Amino acid sequence: MRIRFSSAVSGIRYAIRELAPLARELERRGKRVIYLNIGDPLRFDFSTPRHVIDAMYRAAVDLNANYYSESRGLLELREAIAEEESRFNGLSLSPDDIVVTQGVSEAIQFVCRVLLEEGDEVLVPSPSYPLYISMPKLVYARPVEYRLDEGSGWVPDLDDIRRRISDRTRLIVLVNPNNPTGAVYGERIIRDLVDLAAEYGVPILSDEIYNRIVFDGRFVSPASVSKDLPVIVMNGFSKAFLMTGWRLGYLYMHDPSGEYKEGFLENVVKLAMNRLCPNTPAQYGAIAALRGDRSHLVDMVRRIRERVDRIMYWLDRINGLEGVRPGGAFYVFPKLVLDGAVDDRDFVVRLLKEYGVFVVYGSGFGRYGAGHIRIVSLPPIDLIDEAMERINSFIRNVLKVY
Repeated sequence: MRIRFSSAVSGIRYAIRELAPLARELERRGKRVIYLNIGDPLRFDFSTPRHVIDAMYRAAVDLNANYYSESRGLLELREAIAEEESRFNGLSLSPDDIVVTQGVSEAIQFVCRVLLEEGDEVLVPSPSYPLYISMPKLVYARPVEYRLDEGSGWVPDLDDIRRRISDRTRLIVLVNPNNPTGAVYGERIIRDLVDLAAEYGVPILSDEIYNRIVFDGRFVSPASVSKDLPVIVMNGFSKAFLMTGWRLGYLYMHDPSGEYKEGFLENVVKLAMNRLCPNTPAQYGAIAALRGDRSHLVDMVRRIRERVDRIMYWLDRINGLEGVRPGGAFYVFPKLVLDGAVDDRDFVVRLLKEYGVFVVYGSGFGRYGAGHIRIVSLPPIDLIDEAMERINSFIRNVLKVY
């Protein structure tokens, strides 16, 4: 048989879900597992706003909007996104500048396929969301990890970025607020990064999916401060609007020169046409999300912050873990301080098997994530307390760290 498997796919890893089969097997054997691996608020005590659900229902039932929509996305949704980007990032966008995607994950794929070829390089933050390491490989490009400085609050190390830029560099990725560290970057670091990228003529790919979940200060998009550098922005509805399973995102290019945007969009739309369209009824829900009541956001951010505080409370009391307080998103990324007793992946596997707590090993987020674990800060306080008590017991009773 002439069957062979793609070498580009065979090496892909996705640490966040990699151990899910083990967790399910443990549950089948009767062990109760606390899942702190996936950043999905709807797995806990958060709910999609009712008016968003109602809008999708009306679209599917009353409007019979169950057809293929435009490949770019519904015009009304793209108009609403343009209005939102104007309010939030101060940008002047046309609806035709925007392409609606099936989540930010598809947006990442589109950008990689449009801008990268074999042998090209992409600078990705480390630690970083795993798709930024795997997606370039699917087009035979190379992810080059740049260091986020834990000692300075996980901010990008600009000197390290400069050292890693080469003639093959085609993109610099920025994830802000960051997954997995929860770091939020201030205006000064954003401006310095934009200036550095402009010096070398390398566009920035800005993942802003957590930009509404900030505890202090304000979010700054590189597109809002760039005067001559193209910035590709990706965002979506999963996190802030509690629509994770609806799979809706969007992307656009902010191009002050006007030289690259048309060609970029033309190629993105070709890919969008080949996958037909995003979920049509869900797009009506997204319109309602952007144009309707969003009071849930204040309560959501308050509750997440309280839960982050609770995890930090525990980290101050557990020998063997040290954490930097996050400024946004819903993750805490503590360091393992275990005198080499176990590496981060073994720690996670043994914690899951022996104490039923499912977190993610830091090396799954890149080389600078090694020696850490990612804890999701979404569960109610009582569940956080139970999980952290189990982690503390595991470290004390199994690893013998007191």
